[in-house]
Amino acid sequence: MERIGDHAAIGDGRTVALVSRGGTIDWLCWPRFDSPSVFAALVDDEAGRWTVAPAGPFRTERRYLPGTNVLETRFIAASGELVVTDLMPIASDEERRRLLGPDHEILRIATCRSGEVELEAVFEPRPGYGRERPRLRDAGKLGIRAETRGGLLTLRADFELRIDGGRAVGRVRLREGDARHLSLTFADAWPAILPPLGASEDALARTAGWWRRWSDQIRYDGPAREAVVRSALALRLLVYAPSGAVVAAPTTSLPERTGGALNWDYRFCWLRDAALTMRALVALGLRDEADAFVSWLLHTTRLTRPELRVLYDVYGNAPMAERTLDHLSGYRGSRPVRIGNGAADQFQLDVYGEVVDAVAHFVRSGGTLDEETQQVLCDFGEYVCRHWQLPDEGIWEPRSGRGHNTHSRVLCWTALDRLLMLHEKGHVRRAPVELFEQNRAAIRREVEERGWNAELGSYVSRLGGSELDAALLLMGWYGFEDPRSERMRATCRRIRERLGARDALLYRYRSGDSPGEGAFGICSFWGAELLALGAGTVDEARDAFERLCGFSNDVGLFGEEIDPDTGEALGNFPQAFTHVGLVNAALSLEQRLRGEKPLEHEVPSRGEEPVAGVVT
Repeated sequence: MERIGDHAAIGDGRTVALVSRGGTIDWLCWPRFDSPSVFAALVDDEAGRWTVAPAGPFRTERRYLPGTNVLETRFIAASGELVVTDLMPIASDEERRRLLGPDHEILRIATCRSGEVELEAVFEPRPGYGRERPRLRDAGKLGIRAETRGGLLTLRADFELRIDGGRAVGRVRLREGDARHLSLTFADAWPAILPPLGASEDALARTAGWWRRWSDQIRYDGPAREAVVRSALALRLLVYAPSGAVVAAPTTSLPERTGGALNWDYRFCWLRDAALTMRALVALGLRDEADAFVSWLLHTTRLTRPELRVLYDVYGNAPMAERTLDHLSGYRGSRPVRIGNGAADQFQLDVYGEVVDAVAHFVRSGGTLDEETQQVLCDFGEYVCRHWQLPDEGIWEPRSGRGHNTHSRVLCWTALDRLLMLHEKGHVRRAPVELFEQNRAAIRREVEERGWNAELGSYVSRLGGSELDAALLLMGWYGFEDPRSERMRATCRRIRERLGARDALLYRYRSGDSPGEGAFGICSFWGAELLALGAGTVDEARDAFERLCGFSNDVGLFGEEIDPDTGEALGNFPQAFTHVGLVNAALSLEQRLRGEKPLEHEVPSRGEEPVAGVVT
């Protein structure tokens, strides 16, 4: 079984496939992120895969075509060199209407660059999380077909494939300059559209062009630009285009601790993750995704407003109930494999601050709020005023009960602070200002008095407690504390003492709830960013940031966590949270290097010229 970090991701704004170094698609859910899997070898060797690679021994080198999510894997064998290009075709709305292509397709183009290589393809679909073994049927020029409970799979190739039990296999010898094309489509409605295989190169050009036009909009020229662009492209893969929702990751049950039970389904939209993702993309000048997210948010919360759920499916509905798939062995024995997520029933107050703050950054970049959105934001603020004193599960979603979490209090303060700012500048007209001001002040008093542990010399995870967690670093990020203040610097030192691992890595906390989990990616980048915001020197910030960037895999992707001993990726992959942390840390470091104040929450008054870009 391949390691988590041995994979690259391709996608089309509806789902993502993970492709291993060995040319195997080990994970794919169709037609959308949270659909049952077609290939799931990543969590069970018998749960399906699709391999396109040389038949004999080889070594590989990989890259994404610059500015795209089109993957190119170079297989170097003794007899020659083969390049496999993997993509999910994507096109503009105009191109889609004109071309009438399939809604769901994976293209794999194999080209012999030198010598000669025997190409082998092995197709083993196991839909329904490995439960189905569909009968493959040879339909001649219409390809090899598999009817599943979810829809019709059709595999076509311009070389011979034969059915061998529950799989299709084929071999062909390629000489320098030869190319072969494979197309896998999925149709959940009739008729199934099958584009000619001869059009594969055109689809490749269109898809690469679409991604390059998108990434060319990125406004960033600071440190590690290539890593920032790759992170933005990874985040864009996690946006569900039809609705604007952002999933936390495209996988389920990749473990936070190999062999352990900390295995969760992340194929849903957490408001927290989505809001932070939107803020990062806005900061890079990518406004379309922010517009789509605000529209999705209004649609999604219509039934529960002003109460926000923790997470939703990509269409804004409650996700499936959490359950385990006991027939799957799990990634390297990491059981159980879960689908659905029980955190959907939790109470997490911090989401209000993250959503309102993200909208404030959207406004700062030039976005506008209609009257309905303004009222929704005020409703959120009033909800915070009524509930901020309650215990909640908080950002880390423990299943051991609720508590008075310092981070949640700070984010309630953030929600009210940003609403008052938006009102002052004329973007939210009918806010109950006095109510918001009184509660904002009350929250600050409580956090400063009960969230600070004088004996420890640090802010603490829970009011009146003595434990630490890395989310406390965000007190400086959101402006509750000046990052350069003595309290914030002291908190940063204590967190590094107690939660630090090697090379700037940080654990999110140390607790019996999660023994042995890896260092948390976004927390580590929070630490680097707080240094950039003023808690450390610019050299300390740059050194920490560069060391953390070095933990990406060979194509620039991160999981949720990092094993401090081996540097391997852990958790679901690729993880939006970690890439958001990288982008924001880079932006703050860029500001610091330019000698500018790296933290700014102000928004222009309504009618003023919007500030170009967003400063995190």
